[in-house]
Amino acid sequence: MAKVYVFDHPLIQHKLTYIRDKNTGTKEFRELVDEVATLMAFEITRDMPLEDITIETPVCPAQSKVLSGKKIGLVPILRAGIGMVDGILKLIPAAKVGHIGLYRDPETLKPVEYYAKLPSDVEERDFIVVDPMLATGGSANEAINSLKKRGAKHIKFMCLIAAPEGVEAVKTAHPDVDIYIAALDEKLNDHGYIVPGLGDAGDRLFGTK
Repeated sequence: MAKVYVFDHPLIQHKLTYIRDKNTGTKEFRELVDEVATLMAFEITRDMPLEDITIETPVCPAQSKVLSGKKIGLVPILRAGIGMVDGILKLIPAAKVGHIGLYRDPETLKPVEYYAKLPSDVEERDFIVVDPMLATGGSANEAINSLKKRGAKHIKFMCLIAAPEGVEAVKTAHPDVDIYIAALDEKLNDHGYIVPGLGDAGDRLFGTK
């Protein structure tokens, strides 16, 4: 069954307060999302495998550890997920970045894929799907489905803020995908917004309405 990790690191929680604040402007909001993504990347990579190599320090030969060559792929869900990518790449600069674009069908209200561009070696990579918000879980589930259809076998989902409804939806649909979040909020309101949430992440990242 999927595991859910809620990061309670003081720096993450401090920065998340200002991300939520409606008075935080676009520039500062963007910078804070970037910083929290970096801090979360530090946690989400905790289980990356290591291997021993021999190096020469200025004093003597030494056994030391390096990452064992595991290939990572980042997949932001367009458009808001883009705001988290650079922060993660600061720690994993060799990761390749794919993109999945989704829109909500106005009649069925279900997410529909309109764009997908992924690294060519999908089956060989561990993927991290990123989106600032996990509300109903519809977009997250569709993005994960898109990766699995193309051969991805190891997927994690990372977001800033989640509603319990969205977490349960992803856990039910994808019991093999662990979920990493900075805050688990109270609920969804009647309009599908997370309460207390942070509003529309895409609009706040890009200065649109």
